[in-house]
Amino acid sequence: MVEDQKDLEAERPEVGEEPGKARGPAGPDDEPAGELAKAKAAAAENWDRFLRTRAEFENYQKRVQRDLAATVRRGKKEMLLKILDVVDNLARALDAWRKEGPAAKDGAAADDPRLAGIEIIHRQLLSVLSSEGVAPIEAVGAAFDPTVHDAVAVWEKEGLDRETVTDEIQRGYTYEGEVLRPARVRVAKPAP
Repeated sequence: MVEDQKDLEAERPEVGEEPGKARGPAGPDDEPAGELAKAKAAAAENWDRFLRTRAEFENYQKRVQRDLAATVRRGKKEMLLKILDVVDNLARALDAWRKEGPAAKDGAAADDPRLAGIEIIHRQLLSVLSSEGVAPIEAVGAAFDPTVHDAVAVWEKEGLDRETVTDEIQRGYTYEGEVLRPARVRVAKPAP
């Protein structure tokens, strides 16, 4: 009987302790705390995985937008180059019309309505290109710059201190600050 009383006293909870909780080393009743810790660890791991996935997705979206913008820009540059060929041909036609057209023979080239119409179209085309970020490269009289000029002929000239563009064979253009087409030029270099 004394032994039974000792067993009962050992099982009796102390003040403030919940009945049914074992004292001493962890027992089967401590499993909910272990499961809670595991669940918290799993939740933290899932949260971390979610944050990494979200960051990867945001980076993916930025990369797709960047790639799309680059593709659009590349396509636009190709189209602008084709339009520049038309602008060049229109400018050649205007020059030829001024020099050799019917009105040039009469001396009334300035009063020719056909010439005026072509000039208006040419100016309008240049205005559209300008609104799209295309600008001509100033070449004649400028110092030769291989990043914007393509020298097709070089000759020596007295009295120069640097290589200078003397003639423009084909006008060059930039697109939003980047060389779209270099100017094809003749260059005079200082005589030795």
